[in-house]
Amino acid sequence: MKTVTITTDAEFEAALDAVRSGGRDAASEARLKAQTDSTAAIVAAVRERGDAAVAELTERFDGVALTPDRFEVSPDELAAAVRDVDPELIAALERAHANIRRFHEKNLRQSWEEVSDDGTVLGQRLTAIDSAGVYVPGGKAFYVSSVLMNIVPARVAGVPEIVMVSPPSYEGTIHPLILAAARIAGATRVFRVGGAQAVAALAYGTERFPAVCKIAGPGNIYVTIAKRLVSAVCDIDKEAGPSEVVVIADDSADPRLVAMELLAQAEHEEEARAILVTPAPGLVEQVRAAIEEERASLSRADLIQKALAEQGVVYIVRDLEEAARLTSEIAPEHLSIQTGDPRGVFDRVRNVGCAVLGAMTPVAVGDYYAGPNHILPTGRRARFASPLTADDFRKVTSIISMSKEGLAAAYGDIRRIAEVEGFTAHARAVERRIR
Repeated sequence: MKTVTITTDAEFEAALDAVRSGGRDAASEARLKAQTDSTAAIVAAVRERGDAAVAELTERFDGVALTPDRFEVSPDELAAAVRDVDPELIAALERAHANIRRFHEKNLRQSWEEVSDDGTVLGQRLTAIDSAGVYVPGGKAFYVSSVLMNIVPARVAGVPEIVMVSPPSYEGTIHPLILAAARIAGATRVFRVGGAQAVAALAYGTERFPAVCKIAGPGNIYVTIAKRLVSAVCDIDKEAGPSEVVVIADDSADPRLVAMELLAQAEHEEEARAILVTPAPGLVEQVRAAIEEERASLSRADLIQKALAEQGVVYIVRDLEEAARLTSEIAPEHLSIQTGDPRGVFDRVRNVGCAVLGAMTPVAVGDYYAGPNHILPTGRRARFASPLTADDFRKVTSIISMSKEGLAAAYGDIRRIAEVEGFTAHARAVERRIR
């Protein structure tokens, strides 16, 4: 892991500038352009040729030959998956499902109306969108937790049609555990198709795929770019980048527990970002030693080593106030605070997707079980974006009903504003009603 030591105000400002720049350079921009161009070609092919293009692209990128009649997973296959999975694991998924559902039910906004003394009615009606597509990644791992985190909020919101897509990366289909989770969570249809072609199929619709109102869920760079490209025709949750964690730790922290949070983040992918911010220089070498000791016995040891070497950073700051300021600028997806007063530090961090407070709260408890969504803003988007919630699958309709008395009272103000904008018909539309 790279180390950045901050001892002066100038060094701190330089660290902030480096964070704001995002590490973009000519090579990365050229790579992104090439990825965007190839993804645009995939999206265009699906839009123009429908299922035929989806089948061709699935065979090209996933190595699986599927005829369109095999795209969709049957109800019998879903039921069989539940029977095939270890009952204790099914029970664990059901408990996690209950926690996630309970949490998301609590943050649903409600429709409202109010009537003023003159009879004017103002309000909002909140209704679920008609359909949602949820993307569950495959390939390097099977993200059963992402099934629950995607589908449960849509179910809580009341979305009637929830279509799940996932790559056929397990023996030419979707892993039984993923299918079992989809059935528990309440997907109405499931397709064994992934990648940018699945995103395009959900956005535009094909002979087999329904066009949906919104697409949610994380994926690789091509899935992310595809979501951006189709966002003109359907809503998307957010653009997901590599997973990331910041650990703020002081000299009261257990070095091994700090190391475990960095290791847990690094095992996601080679691009995962694991960052330690500490005012305790003596902690750093202890954490490094614990990382090496623990990493050797982990299943993804090589991937972890690569991620930490290429993306890992240790910031040695002057105090916890500086740690909070730097973290707010990083705006990480996850924040683990392992200090003597974690709540006090958290109160000084403005931008973060999910914060876990105290040494006994690992990020994993949020990833899998506690209830808050693990589909979070990445790449500094926590400065303006939020975790996925049930309200993301609902829409607001404004309600206005005026009495003649209320309209007459407002007429003068409306006329002045309309006339200064040059819209005299607007003013007259009010005037004709009250005269």
